[in-house]
Amino acid sequence: MPPGARPILVDTNVILEGYRTGSWRALVGRFRVETVTDCVTETQTGAQKRRPEQRIDPAELRLAAVHDVTDTERAVALTRDDLVRFLDPGEQALWAHALGRDDTWLLCGPDKASLRLGVRLGFRDRMVAFEALLDDAGHRPRVPLRLNYTRAWLATCLAELAQQEGKGPA
Repeated sequence: MPPGARPILVDTNVILEGYRTGSWRALVGRFRVETVTDCVTETQTGAQKRRPEQRIDPAELRLAAVHDVTDTERAVALTRDDLVRFLDPGEQALWAHALGRDDTWLLCGPDKASLRLGVRLGFRDRMVAFEALLDDAGHRPRVPLRLNYTRAWLATCLAELAQQEGKGPA
């Protein structure tokens, strides 16, 4: 299945980086981008301290599908792996949502605890770098991506986490 046909679940960090680099519209224009309400809320934290060009319009975030996460979904995620409780609220909600789905989603987010959870639960192959998505969309950011949004960083991180978790090489 081509990446554009799969839902791409994004965390707060990817949303912020998408805005910082002027890449959000390219991402949502090419992919079925989805997130959760907690991530949208997190993008507004500290908004008053940002320069006007760095502020994220919540209405523009609705270009992506935004899902509410129930307490039941959160509880089910916690039963899958205790690491869920140590994730930031947005990542915790995003994983709770992801684990309740029955389709072949991809997850884009550079948080190491979130990536560790993906490795532990057998979803290593569903972790995708923001850089890879933008390349697939034919978009070059106006400013360079931070290192933890690149393919190389993700590949190295996932290999290290897999080794630490006893999941072996790719």
